[in-house]
Amino acid sequence: MSMIRIVIADDHKLFGETLSDMLVTNSDFEVVALCGNSEEAIEIVRAEEPDIVLMDINMPPISGIEATKTISSFSKSRVIGLSMHAHPVYAKNMIRAGAKGYVTKNSSKEEIFSAVCEVKNGNRYICSEIKNMISDNLMDDDDEKPHAGLLTAREIQIIEFIRGGFSSKEIASSISVSPKTVEVHRHNILKKLKLKNSSSLVNFVYTNADYFL
Repeated sequence: MSMIRIVIADDHKLFGETLSDMLVTNSDFEVVALCGNSEEAIEIVRAEEPDIVLMDINMPPISGIEATKTISSFSKSRVIGLSMHAHPVYAKNMIRAGAKGYVTKNSSKEEIFSAVCEVKNGNRYICSEIKNMISDNLMDDDDEKPHAGLLTAREIQIIEFIRGGFSSKEIASSISVSPKTVEVHRHNILKKLKLKNSSSLVNFVYTNADYFL
């Protein structure tokens, strides 16, 4: 059996190096590159054609979701989303972008090994943390609760900023968009969550924090 060639794309250098050290303890794995931004990841995949790309979602200068779309358009390399975010929406958006799997940074060593092997063999892999959250949501009897599954990854990111007390101007600066764009996102969030105004959104965010994270 030939070794599974892996590229790690994560802008947190220490995490990337730790993940690389962990992966190479498996004699079937070879980490061929470790890169710290999404454009570099795309170029390395183009040059190296690895079997697996472990792709962080929050990457400069374009998101891991956009990088996955680009990689999927020209390469047979299989992408596995890798993120601190355990909300199913993030996994769903990565799969839509072309990823074949999704694990979180809470996933165990054994689960990441399983994800790499399953995806290499042509299967899809979603980590247990995401599966459990989906199961919990299905078991929720509160039919009146707004459906967060309609929200995009960007909208959930903005909700996280709102919960942190950031203004629209501060959010815009943090994610490199215009304040007007943030306001458009806020409007769409209100519509999807069936809320009337910004104050009701802030109240909803604070009283339902566990619903998003």
